[in-house]
Amino acid sequence: MKSYRPERVASVVRSVVSNAIAGRLSDPRIAPFSSVTRVEVSADLEHAKVFVSVMGPAGTQRRTLAGLQSARSYVQRLVARELSIRQCPHLTFHLDRSIQRAAEIIRLIDETIASDRAASADQTPDLDDFDPDAETGDEA
Repeated sequence: MKSYRPERVASVVRSVVSNAIAGRLSDPRIAPFSSVTRVEVSADLEHAKVFVSVMGPAGTQRRTLAGLQSARSYVQRLVARELSIRQCPHLTFHLDRSIQRAAEIIRLIDETIASDRAASADQTPDLDDFDPDAETGDEA
């Protein structure tokens, strides 16, 4: 039988970390457009991987991750206050690039559609030059 406890703990961790990023952490390294995308908690509830999405260039992403790592113990204390379990999971922060990858895929799809439309527009015959007798071979 599957235990739903890790999922419930992950939900609490996600909520607390999101609120901490939004209002409690005042580290200038943490980008204002940072959000927790998902949390994975191990089955034994000892470890929690917190995946964070940061909008901006790679340097901003690295600085935000470093700021979160330095605030880890504070955030972990906030999580421990909300959880009613014996031992709080050890938090680790990871950069989530799934939103950036999705945006890149959408951009590639849009480019492909645009190039296909341009190619099909080049191959479409001009109706002004259309002679129905010339194509069928019928001579009047």
